[in-house]
Amino acid sequence: RFENDKEERPWYVSVMRFLILFSTIVPISLRVNLDMAKSVYAYLIHRDQGIPGTIVRTSTIPEDLGRIEYLLTDKTGTLTRNEMELRKVHVGSGSYGGEAMDEVREFVRLAFAKEEGAVEGALWTPSSGYGELASATRTRREIGVRVRDLVLALAICHNVTPTIDESADGEKKTSYQASSPDEIAIVQWTEAVGLRLAHRDRRTMTLRFAGATVVKVEILNIFPFTSDSKRMGIIVHFYTSLTQPGEDIVFYQKGADTVMSPLLAANDYIDEEVGNMAREGLRTLVIGRKSLSLTAYASFASAFHAASLSLTARDKAISRVLSAHLESVLHPLGLTAIEDLLQPLIKPSLETLRNAGLKIWMLTGDKPETARSIALSARLVSARSQTIHPILALRSPSLCLPALQPLLASPSTTALLIDGASLALYLSHHPSAFLAATLPLPAVIATRCTPSQKAAITSLIRSATGKRVMAIGDGGNDVSMICAADIGIGIEGKEGRQASLAADFSVTQFSHVVKLLLWHGRNSYKRSAALGQFIMHRGLLISVAQTVFSIHLAGEPVALYRDWLLVGYATVYTMMPVFSLVLDRDVDERLTNLYPELYHELQAGKSLSYRTFAVWTAISLYQGLVIQLGAQLLAPSAPASTSAVPAGPDPKMLLLSYTALIINELLMVAISIDTWHWSMWVSILATALLYAGSVPFLGGYFALGWVIQGGFWWRLGVLVSASVGPVYVGGRVRRWLRPGIVGKVRG
Repeated sequence: RFENDKEERPWYVSVMRFLILFSTIVPISLRVNLDMAKSVYAYLIHRDQGIPGTIVRTSTIPEDLGRIEYLLTDKTGTLTRNEMELRKVHVGSGSYGGEAMDEVREFVRLAFAKEEGAVEGALWTPSSGYGELASATRTRREIGVRVRDLVLALAICHNVTPTIDESADGEKKTSYQASSPDEIAIVQWTEAVGLRLAHRDRRTMTLRFAGATVVKVEILNIFPFTSDSKRMGIIVHFYTSLTQPGEDIVFYQKGADTVMSPLLAANDYIDEEVGNMAREGLRTLVIGRKSLSLTAYASFASAFHAASLSLTARDKAISRVLSAHLESVLHPLGLTAIEDLLQPLIKPSLETLRNAGLKIWMLTGDKPETARSIALSARLVSARSQTIHPILALRSPSLCLPALQPLLASPSTTALLIDGASLALYLSHHPSAFLAATLPLPAVIATRCTPSQKAAITSLIRSATGKRVMAIGDGGNDVSMICAADIGIGIEGKEGRQASLAADFSVTQFSHVVKLLLWHGRNSYKRSAALGQFIMHRGLLISVAQTVFSIHLAGEPVALYRDWLLVGYATVYTMMPVFSLVLDRDVDERLTNLYPELYHELQAGKSLSYRTFAVWTAISLYQGLVIQLGAQLLAPSAPASTSAVPAGPDPKMLLLSYTALIINELLMVAISIDTWHWSMWVSILATALLYAGSVPFLGGYFALGWVIQGGFWWRLGVLVSASVGPVYVGGRVRRWLRPGIVGKVRG
């Protein structure tokens, strides 16, 4: 317990007074400053003209953009534009694409052009005959019929609705509305080869050729595409005239090769051609047809109606009816190949991210062949230096571990290609072994993934590594993955805004992620690290000074800086210069793109670590000791006090100590800046002038008369030089001896 000459003070009162005196060591303003800094980062991202349209929906995590190690991305609409273009069709006897489409147009013309002597108003039906194809050679007629049937099936089997839009100049233009861009691409292609969808309502559909109606059908049933069935079908009844239905009823169906192949009649080209087109990065659809008699359709309709009224297991009942009456021994009409165009700048973007040390996982619902081709064409995997190891169609858990062995042999030069079924086995039976083998890989391609699998992989990587994971997608099926990641990025695309609204950041294209990570992520992380450490240094500095002063008073809890001096130090005298560090940058934006390897330093967390905290603590201890001990030694001796415990510090010593403290903090900010911004000059000079202007009003604390004497100024110079000089010199020497990657790049 402590005593003085008048009364005895209880020990717990002294303890409480010390707790109050040293409360400045707790950086209460740290949270406020960091929240303000994050708002600045969000503003800078939002107004960056290099990434227009970027929206920051969560301003609390911009620093994490500088610490990403795993990037999980969707394919369609993310790496690609989700802009579909039908590139090729195959009808069994041959493939048509590019300039060969002119031959398809010619076959369509021969099939649907009006023949001389034809009945006025008669429409084409499957039983109408060959049209002008009848005059062609047998081989050409057979090929023409195949092309005609495929084009007709594509023009009918869809869920597209045409709409008429009128421009400002009165010109009418037909546009198409559908839930899938694949559907629109197919209907646009049938229009390009001559067969145009002119009208559709709930019950009928009309096709035109050369401005005249050539086909009209009644829509009897539609079986829409689902993620489970992976196919769609339609039953139509052909009209012989605009008002007279005929006898031809046809069931058309199209879908993924994996589900359509077992439903087709025997053929020798579907599987081979699907593989060939998938290797070119094209999305394939297989088309089949089945003709129904009036009796057969009536039987199906009765069974289908009964199944749809079932109160239990309705979906299974309907599926059984479709399998029994429709989905068997379909006549194969051919297949289509649709190209999903790559996003702008996707190749250099992925290459830059790989060089920055990010491990990229592509999670898609497409076929393995298509995903592999896109990965190579987008340079997610380098064809020259990396090999792709496939793990496909595993059926037993006992096969899982042996399949991983090639990955363990050369992880740095191997990428993994795995399908959803195999992935499910690993996640269920060997998740640890799977992660141990795949986490070191530069790229992983997971195909046929469900949304739940995407989210499960994201959560598994986060929990197993403790590293920061980013997920990026554009559709509703990517929302679960985006929400499971540390940072979610949504792309506003053709699949709506679900992903964009659920994400932390919204961008308009994938290439913007590069600048978001390498530039804004770098700046946000390093600025917050500098700001946080400076605020802790500021609080620790004043606590060290208080400690030295208390020791000088033999342990008495007397405040060194109190009232306005304490409040002013943490606010008007240091806040703006320290906060101006949120505009500092250690390298130019050009260098972050030129040397993406700079991102490795951020991933290692070297800017904010136990080591940097220890360094700043040592600096605070040194400067606090120098400033306060030096002020007590250099200040003129105060008159002897009649009390054993002084009422407060000596005014001359306090003036010298406090002024040195303020100048020390301003100079520390100045020597820590890498790139000067005009606001930094303004904040430092304005703060210095503000302090100088406020000194005359602080006569209650300072000995103002000493300010105009030379003894004050040389003592102040000695203190500031002793506190800042060694720190500055030490920093320069360290940069010279160990410049680091940033120093080398800047040099």
